Amino acid sequence: MKYTGEAPQEELATGERSTRNRVARSILDHGPSTVTALAKRVGLTQAAVRRHLDALVTDGVVEAREQRVYGARTRGRPAKVFALTDCGRDAFDQSYDKLAADALRWIAESGGDEALVAFARARMAAQAEAYRPAVEAAAPEDRTRALAKALSADGYAATARSAPAPQQGEQLCQHHCPVAHVAEQFPQLCEAETEVFSSLLGTHVQRLATLAHGDGVCTTFVPRGGPTAAQSAQNTHSASASTAGRNPA
Repeated sequence: MKYTGEAPQEELATGERSTRNRVARSILDHGPSTVTALAKRVGLTQAAVRRHLDALVTDGVVEAREQRVYGARTRGRPAKVFALTDCGRDAFDQSYDKLAADALRWIAESGGDEALVAFARARMAAQAEAYRPAVEAAAPEDRTRALAKALSADGYAATARSAPAPQQGEQLCQHHCPVAHVAEQFPQLCEAETEVFSSLLGTHVQRLATLAHGDGVCTTFVPRGGPTAAQSAQNTHSASASTAGRNPA
């Protein structure tokens, strides 16, 4: 009977950790978030969310910042949002960053920047071929969402949404990047990814923000209209052929 009061305490602590992890995961999946948005997504009161956020801030997992505004800024101060820190992202999956960075550094030192760019493009070309069937099977107006779904299956926690006025198009948002820390040192990875998005979607796209640059989310603007996906596919196949059989090192 001596321990009858301890089990509930242990269960409570476990439940607190589980809920806190849900809050952190929601920020990972959706990017920097307000208390109101988090409360709706995880089904808690705003007071409860604030309590968990305070603990996550203390642990160095999340940080508060002003919400970044794309397009015309409205009156008043930007809303405060909570974003994952580097430490918070490390807790999910980035255990091979040093190995990957060392390998890319060796490629750059052995073959120069051209070899590094060739590697980045070849890597993304392989990913593009995995995404292409789903993107090209979608209606033109649904292709950004189809790409976001394919990226999410690869761990990028991607979403697609309408771009804020006066922009005419969509924003492809990646709330997580498995290679973000490596891309900080080798931006060629981000550049190759942007080229692939343009090819898959059949239009010129513009990268607005990246996790590697310290932003809370990778954001790519996709304008409405542009070349057809068939033309885009041809360009990508040509680019792949030009690097086939080459040793990036």
